[in-house]
Amino acid sequence: MNIHEYQAKELLKSFGIPIPRGVVVHSPDEARDAAKSLGGHLFVVKAQIHAGGRGAGHYSGEPACSGVRLVKTPDEARTAAYEMLDRTLITRQTGPQGRVVRKLYIEEGCPIERELYFSMLIDRAERCIVIVASEAGGMSIEDVAEKMPDKIRKVAIDPALGLADHQSRELATRLGLHGSQIHQFAEIVRSAYTAFTTLDAALIETNPLVVLKDGSLLILDAKMAFDDNGLFRHKAILELRDPNEEDPREQEAARFGLSYVGLDGTIGCMVNGAGLAMATMDIIHEEGESPANFLDVGGGASKEKVSAAFRILLGDSRIEGVLVNIFGGIMRCDVIADAVISACREVGLHVPLVVRLAGTRVEEGMALITNSGLNVIVATDLGDAARKIVAAVRARRTA
Repeated sequence: MNIHEYQAKELLKSFGIPIPRGVVVHSPDEARDAAKSLGGHLFVVKAQIHAGGRGAGHYSGEPACSGVRLVKTPDEARTAAYEMLDRTLITRQTGPQGRVVRKLYIEEGCPIERELYFSMLIDRAERCIVIVASEAGGMSIEDVAEKMPDKIRKVAIDPALGLADHQSRELATRLGLHGSQIHQFAEIVRSAYTAFTTLDAALIETNPLVVLKDGSLLILDAKMAFDDNGLFRHKAILELRDPNEEDPREQEAARFGLSYVGLDGTIGCMVNGAGLAMATMDIIHEEGESPANFLDVGGGASKEKVSAAFRILLGDSRIEGVLVNIFGGIMRCDVIADAVISACREVGLHVPLVVRLAGTRVEEGMALITNSGLNVIVATDLGDAARKIVAAVRARRTA
């Protein structure tokens, strides 16, 4: 689960990490009043969406207007808010469809000397939490990794020993910090690590972490993501969820306990088991098309859950065909077949459907499909299923 920048900053502040003063607003007048309350002669107006690259992004139809604006007066903050709110912001992370900006964060400006990058994430290859840092902050870390890989610093944290003080100090030195800045940086890293482990975070990213002209360190931007499997322990975090920033398909899937990730393709997939789901998506790619989703109904899904999964697929207007690929172990093939038939009759089958079943009670399941009266294409194995759904989708396009 992702949260907004202002929410991440409030969480990090509660762990002792220094952040600038800021106010969340929902209207131009609130933006003006927020700037007045902050005082000073420089303010930053930031669009709040769940995507990075806001400063380099642009609003739909307004290529010169980005998602991060520097203003000098409360009236300028009001004008910026008027130009940014309720508009679609497009960044490299949103895709061409962009995200509608429903709230802004008005933050006090500050005199910046240097910009650094600092993040903490779970590295599954290393099987531990890893710190990633760079002296080239303020720009896309992907670009830094591609163009200046020598500026990427990584520190692995031993899960048994935890974060060692010398690791933070050594990293600070490698980033070009000195004197009291080394201690400040070590404190920020220690606090971030405490927040990461306490809150079951999957990512903490600060870009930039800045050195001010007086030598102090400050977090100017923050991003946090959390392990969904740990949210039951953190109800306060769960309340930070913003439904407007989430795929409605994923919201509906979560309501039924389904593992669903929306993708950009046109062939919907319903599979049981993450490995089989990945293999199904791969073989669709091999046949020259793209999957519209990752959808794992699980090994022991009920008829209700399977019906919900199928309704989600058929309710997606971008889907041009559906591939059901089930291996019945704990899951019975006749339960899957019955749920698919019920969902098709309830929602209406308007795209090609290919079903491949194998395993427990497969004969009964296939008999239900065959005798349903629905226009369902039956496949014998995964390769056969992929070829048939791709052929059916392409034939429908040219019909």
